[in-house]
Amino acid sequence: MTTPTPVVELVGAGFAYEDGPAVLTDVSFAVHEGRAVALLGRNGGGKTTLLRLLSGGLRCGSGALLLDGAEVAHDRKGLTRLRTSVQLVVQDPDDQLFAASVAQDVSFGPMNLGLPEDEVRLRVTEALEALDITALADRPTHLLSYGQRKRAAIAGAVAMRPRVLIMDEPTAGLDPHGQERLLETLERLRAAGTTVVMATHDVDLALRWADEAAVLSPAGLRTGPAADLLADDALLDAARLRRPWAVSVGRLLRSQGLLPEGVPTPRTAEDLDALLDRVG
Repeated sequence: MTTPTPVVELVGAGFAYEDGPAVLTDVSFAVHEGRAVALLGRNGGGKTTLLRLLSGGLRCGSGALLLDGAEVAHDRKGLTRLRTSVQLVVQDPDDQLFAASVAQDVSFGPMNLGLPEDEVRLRVTEALEALDITALADRPTHLLSYGQRKRAAIAGAVAMRPRVLIMDEPTAGLDPHGQERLLETLERLRAAGTTVVMATHDVDLALRWADEAAVLSPAGLRTGPAADLLADDALLDAARLRRPWAVSVGRLLRSQGLLPEGVPTPRTAEDLDALLDRVG
C-alpha cells in the first residue's frame, strides 16, 4: 500500500539561532492528514523551534520544509500558501492577540487573505462557535480571562480553516476544567477534518489524547504510535520525561494477571474503570 503524502513535512531540517549552537540537526518530521500528534521533550530541547519551522515562522538552516510534497518557498506567495494550510498557536496568547475585540482579532487572518467581507464574517462566526466563545465576540481582549484568551487565540487560527493546527503547550496555565473544555474543542475540530499537532510536557495528556507521538531528545526525534513511544523507558529518560501513570498501571495489572496480553493498556481513568468492571 502506498503511503499518503504528508500534509506538511520537515526533511533533514537543521537550525541554529544567530551566534548560537545548533538547536536541531537533521530532523525529519511528517504530519499526515487526520492524525492527532503530541510533540514531547525536555525544556530547551527544541520543541518550539521545530513548531516554528513547521509553520514557516523560521526558515530551515539546512534541509527543507514541504507542503503536499513540494518544497515551500520562503517568499510572500510560498508563505501565504503554507499559512492557508498550516496555522501555529503560540504558548502565550498575549503574544498573539492584539486587536481591540475578540471578533476583530479573529477576523484579522481572513481579512489578510483578501477574502470578501461576507466570507470573513462567516469564518469569524464559525471559529467563535467552534471555540464556544460566541458570547465574547465584542469583548475587549484585555478583559478576557487567561482561558478565554487561549480560546480566542485558537479561534484566530481556526478562522483560517487550516488543514493542520499546531499548538505550543495549549493546556499550560489552564485549570482542569479548562483543559477538558479545550480537549473537547480539539475533538470537534478533528471530527471536522483538522489535523492537530500539540507540543506538551504532559505525558499523561499525550497518551490519552494522541494517536502518534514525536519525542525530541539529544539523540534526535523519534516518532511512532503514542502508546509505544510513551512506554519506552530509555527514550523517556533521554528526553527527561516521566513515565505516564497509565503505563505503570498497565504493567502492574499485567503482572497480576488482570490485563491479558493483547488487551490495550488503559489510557484514561475511564478506561481503567471499565477494565476493572469487566475483570471484577
